[in-house]
Amino acid sequence: MRNSLGRFVSEDFRPFVASNAYTNKERIRIPEKKTTNVNKVISSLREVFDRLNISDGMTLSFHHHLRDGDRVLNLVAAEIKRRNLKNMVLAPSSIFPCHSSLVELIENKNVVKIYTNYVNGAVADAISQGKLEKPLVMMTHGGRPQAIESGYLKIDVAFIACPNADSEGNGNGFAGPNACGSLGYSISDMLYADKKVVVTDHLVSKVSKREIKSEYIDYVLQVDSIGDAQKIVSGTTKITKDPIGLMIAKEAARFLDSAGYIQNGFSMQTGAGGTSLAVAHFVKEIMMKNNIKASFASGGITGYFTSMLAEGLVDRLFDVQSFDLEAVKSIGKNKNHIAISASEYANPYDDNIVNKLDFVILGATEVDLDFNVNVTTSSLGNIIGGSGGHADTAHGAKLTMIVTPLIKSRIPIVKEKVTTITTPGSDVDVIVTERGIAINPLRKDLIEKMKSSNMDIVSIEELLQRAHRITGIPAKIQFSKDIVGVVMYRDGTIIDTIYRK
Repeated sequence: MRNSLGRFVSEDFRPFVASNAYTNKERIRIPEKKTTNVNKVISSLREVFDRLNISDGMTLSFHHHLRDGDRVLNLVAAEIKRRNLKNMVLAPSSIFPCHSSLVELIENKNVVKIYTNYVNGAVADAISQGKLEKPLVMMTHGGRPQAIESGYLKIDVAFIACPNADSEGNGNGFAGPNACGSLGYSISDMLYADKKVVVTDHLVSKVSKREIKSEYIDYVLQVDSIGDAQKIVSGTTKITKDPIGLMIAKEAARFLDSAGYIQNGFSMQTGAGGTSLAVAHFVKEIMMKNNIKASFASGGITGYFTSMLAEGLVDRLFDVQSFDLEAVKSIGKNKNHIAISASEYANPYDDNIVNKLDFVILGATEVDLDFNVNVTTSSLGNIIGGSGGHADTAHGAKLTMIVTPLIKSRIPIVKEKVTTITTPGSDVDVIVTERGIAINPLRKDLIEKMKSSNMDIVSIEELLQRAHRITGIPAKIQFSKDIVGVVMYRDGTIIDTIYRK
């Protein structure tokens, strides 16, 4: 079977028809609300498993707002191991190196299938090696809530890490020793999972500003620690200090200005890469120089955007995930810093924020001659990440810009064909490197507009040749026929397959 991009995928992964599933109101019924004003606190995770009869083959979900500092998934994994449950399915919104304990569960067939939007570290390595019994399903941040709400991804029990909660099950991420900001990726789980458990290390008498709502919660589990909020910040959420990265970011901002995208009332988002985040800094300089104010910024929010909000350079921030502790502080006190759900953020069948973006700045592991982008696997085929909001924002924004060095570690980033398609080239408009800028031929308007600029605009083929003149032509990587994962586009279609080497 061919997918929408002409690549072959296994018959086992025929895509669900997302639009039909979502518009079928019978399939979007939110489970019945729970009794409010009662104490739902439970004494131990063992008791949670007993009361909810968590057993072989169930699907459990988690969210990743604590990123590499999360402990809740590990606590549940330890209980799965203790009970030796088998054939479990996990649906965390992302998986980080801190979740390495899952490798043993995968090897022992306690966990046989995983749905997620992003995975790196030891778990990614294990899956790349073919240790997960059933192929990994890689979703997008907008595709995941769509899959949950349509009934495609049915969750038996959702474990919601909640930094600040009360005994009724109300909660938010704004306070507590492990405050992490927005809990946007957990909202669909809260609404649609059969059973929901709030897990907190900060139990208070009453939560007034609610992200998590008691009427949907079955139990509240108090633990010593849900994780370490200090580890929200990582290398991928800090502005680069690399001179080449800064050069690329400055050129990217200059391109946006020359193309007319930095005007009063514009909206923007940057990805989580260091160079992508640096673009915000140079855009801010242009805004201050020309007295320009943005209407909103969205996505994973950093301190750069909260400073712009505080300085009156942007009207509102729509935050589905707080990327650093400055953003966490801001969302708890600034009424114009607004927590949104993943569905509000990027669900393709919702009135989402990404469709209102003027431009988005994203990174890439690889780009090919058709402008397809890979951020899922390395050039060697190992799983190193995933779409997250990459494909969602690329489709929704009026201008999608990829910023990347032309060469990394002697490996050309521009390829004839990417190893894995994360974001289709039809959604990508501009590639900015330190050795030239390529505009997608589909964007004739941009090509015409930039003819009079003094920027180094070249074809994508010329970028490839420039890379090869430096590195030579890399040898092609050979893969087996064993499928270890599939890449699901935001609408539910399968756009590529990941093979074991």
